[in-house]
Amino acid sequence: MGDWWQRNIVEPGKLPLLLALASFVVTFAVTRLVTRLIRAGKGPFGNVRAGGVHIHHVVPGVVLTVVGGFGSVAGHGHGFGSAVCAVVFGVGAGLVLDEFALILHLDDVYWTEAGRKSVEAVVLTAALVGLVLGGFTPFGVDGLSRDEMQDRATVLTTVAGNFVFSLLALVKGKARTALFGAIVPVVALVGAVRLARPGSLWARRCYRRRPRARAKAVLRAYRHDRRWAGPRRAVQDWIGGRPDPSPRPIDRR
Repeated sequence: MGDWWQRNIVEPGKLPLLLALASFVVTFAVTRLVTRLIRAGKGPFGNVRAGGVHIHHVVPGVVLTVVGGFGSVAGHGHGFGSAVCAVVFGVGAGLVLDEFALILHLDDVYWTEAGRKSVEAVVLTAALVGLVLGGFTPFGVDGLSRDEMQDRATVLTTVAGNFVFSLLALVKGKARTALFGAIVPVVALVGAVRLARPGSLWARRCYRRRPRARAKAVLRAYRHDRRWAGPRRAVQDWIGGRPDPSPRPIDRR
């Protein structure tokens, strides 16, 4: 274990990335816990206000991200200072992406349906950084054996091919499949070979003169959305909290 840690984390310079990822995940989890307690009116926590203005936690998040990012660049990725900057950057990124939906919509949509975009952004970021962290790095490691070089070349070839499948899935209108397919190769392959979603670039170009394929794509998309909408919402509620119910429209008759 010690040899693996030295050769795959320390020697390639991945320790700051590991610290940034850990602080990013912990910050998101703690932030969601605190915001849930504030929402429920429990605990000693409360919203931060200055002069009557609600200070969202994206504000200190931006400050910490800037400080940690510039500090990491200045430290060249080595030493105790760079490790501290990596933690500061991870904390700031966690605070910022936890309110990604606010930045996207320029509105306080934290506990609304649109606020689920923040959870998706955090999960995707953590997964992609974890992929980079856990993957083989062919540069920065000295004294590799022939077998190790071959293993790393195989992994790089697999990642490149998987990127092509993910790109095809994205063109077919399957954004989530493409993104998570970048982490799990089988997901990208399935998304690339199955029918495109209606309205996607692939469907507009390739199904224009194929009415049967168009109809089949519409039916498959409907069945897929109906089957997975409930489980997807349950997972999002468990991670980020249940959004507020949408107000019913006023009947003006």
